Amino acid sequence: MDRSNSAHAGSETCALGSRVRSRRCHSHSNEGHSMKKFTPLIVGISALTIALAGCSGGGSAGASGDGGGGDGEKVFMMLPNSTTTRFEARDAPYFEEALATEAPDAELTVLNAEGDPDKQQQQVEDAITQGASVIVLVSADANLAAGSLTLAEQAGIPVVLYDHDAIGGPAEAQVVFDSLAVGQEQGERAAELIEGMEGDGLKVARIMGNPGEYGTEQYTKGQDEHLSPLVDSGKIEVVCEQNITNWDPVEGQAFMEDCLAQQSNDLDLIVAMNDGLAGASIAALTTQSLEGKIPVTAGQDATVESLNYIVQGFQDSTVFKDLRLEAEAAAKITAALLAGDAVPEDLVNGEVDNEFAKIPAVFLPVENVTIDNIQDVVDAGVWTWDQICQGAEDTDICKEQLQ
Repeated sequence: MDRSNSAHAGSETCALGSRVRSRRCHSHSNEGHSMKKFTPLIVGISALTIALAGCSGGGSAGASGDGGGGDGEKVFMMLPNSTTTRFEARDAPYFEEALATEAPDAELTVLNAEGDPDKQQQQVEDAITQGASVIVLVSADANLAAGSLTLAEQAGIPVVLYDHDAIGGPAEAQVVFDSLAVGQEQGERAAELIEGMEGDGLKVARIMGNPGEYGTEQYTKGQDEHLSPLVDSGKIEVVCEQNITNWDPVEGQAFMEDCLAQQSNDLDLIVAMNDGLAGASIAALTTQSLEGKIPVTAGQDATVESLNYIVQGFQDSTVFKDLRLEAEAAAKITAALLAGDAVPEDLVNGEVDNEFAKIPAVFLPVENVTIDNIQDVVDAGVWTWDQICQGAEDTDICKEQLQ
């Protein structure tokens, strides 16, 4: 893989905010390629479209705030890819907003590795060269992150792991939703649907996350608590099962198309490990005019696309993770580190073993969402009914909510 990509490539676009001076940099080299097979409605939102208000640039030089982190301290947030849309569309803006509160004079730069761990390591090297004070890392590949962690340690720069695990190197803390609980919610909902189906030997397809990741392993473990007994009893048969590298929806759609072909379109349930893979499965079903006829359950992230699919009956459920909570926790830890303090003890409620050390962890709560409780996501201020119902205004629930 080419490691010549730099944070200063000519294709970047950067936005400057007034309090948190935020540079958002994004490579466009893969645009138009990664989603070309994705046939249903997918709303691609780039981090480049989100800029802080007040771009006059005044108000930060020489100022001091109540949060940790003085003028000129640089925070770099490293995103893993654009295929999981939440990171650019929601996590980065939420972190930007939270950091403006916790460390109002820090300068934030957001970079995206576009699924390339070599590129991400180059971005870490660039951040070190540019004088980073803290790196917030969403690893592009957990199993290939040790080099980045080691470089940061050697440079004396603390790293906060965000959502994804990173194996084989030091970090100050990890902020993550309780991955086992996510899998348990997914498995419990899948079991509920299966138990409502007649007969035995029901055909189930499982489309799973990036192999080797702590999260993927925990999601699988949680799902298996509910699905393994159904396999053992003969109630279900898992006829297709695959981990999808980097959670790539394009690869996921290809896998599900192959599964449908192998099974002559005869499936009873699809269990998808996140919303991107659920959408990929729906895309595959759409090619066979089967959307809404074979249930797609599990999912996670409560993306607006997934909720739109739920109101249309194409997707059964998603696990809601309030990303604002994750961004706020990461910002609080970052501010403490900028101030020279330790990770706040009141935030830490567990640990993650990344094969180098036991990393202090902030585990956050999750909630399963179906058509019956989408209102919980709306009440949390994540999406509005207008956004959720775009293109689905004629469904019963949207008619009720939009009247």
